[in-house]
Amino acid sequence: MITMATVSRRRKGASIGWYTILIGLSLVFIAPLVWMFITSLKSRDEALRMPPTILPEHVSGKGYGTIMGGDSQAPVLTWFTNSMIAAVGHTALVLVVASSAAYALARMEFPGRKVLFGLIISTLFVPSFVMLIPNYLIVDSLGWIDSLWALAIPGAAGAFGVFFLRQFFMSLPPALEEAALLDGANHFQIFLRIVLPLSKPALATLAVLSFLTNWNDFVWPVYVMFNPENMTLPPGLASLQGAYIADYPVAMAGAVITAIPVLALFLFTQRYVIEGVSRSGLKG
Repeated sequence: MITMATVSRRRKGASIGWYTILIGLSLVFIAPLVWMFITSLKSRDEALRMPPTILPEHVSGKGYGTIMGGDSQAPVLTWFTNSMIAAVGHTALVLVVASSAAYALARMEFPGRKVLFGLIISTLFVPSFVMLIPNYLIVDSLGWIDSLWALAIPGAAGAFGVFFLRQFFMSLPPALEEAALLDGANHFQIFLRIVLPLSKPALATLAVLSFLTNWNDFVWPVYVMFNPENMTLPPGLASLQGAYIADYPVAMAGAVITAIPVLALFLFTQRYVIEGVSRSGLKG
């Protein structure tokens, strides 16, 4: 006969097992970040030592000093600024375009709405490399080559943001909008004052995803940016590794600087991200 004490022990054992697995997975993901930071604090000779040392024998900030020194061949701070401007601008455009289109597709009735939504979703199956040359020709015709406009604007009307926010908007109770319509509010007022404030989790989730996509983009900046001072961090750090091929502390210091905004963004928005993902697929 199974007693309550037996059930309690089994549940406790299962909880311990799950926590052990989660802690192990966390260590797997965190270990490279910790090793990256530790290596950035080592000297060049110690970073190349075999077997490697776990902790630096003598903490050295030479890698950060090289980056912060404003080296004309490796202007990492300039790359960081360019990446931040492009990523923030791109994220803001994605939120404006995607939220407007998603609300129209979720709540407004007009001929061809379902067909239009299907066409938008179908673009998700088109590989991004297929659009590389057309996007380049458009950007070149607008005179945006080698400027931050070329990094922030293309891709701002992506289908994923429209799909994601549409699913979230459809999970909101229509009664709130119907009450606002009876009070004389128009669709724009409802969208601005009711829908958007209730959609903070979904908007935060989309903002994080859009920021990370632009921040980590490597191929597109290589195609449209030619001046080294206009580069962003991903291609810039690739050239940094070429310039300092054996200087791992310098390369790791650059990687740490790249990771800081991403980690900070996730820490501040993780609650909204979890809530947004959990609610975005409730209704279709």
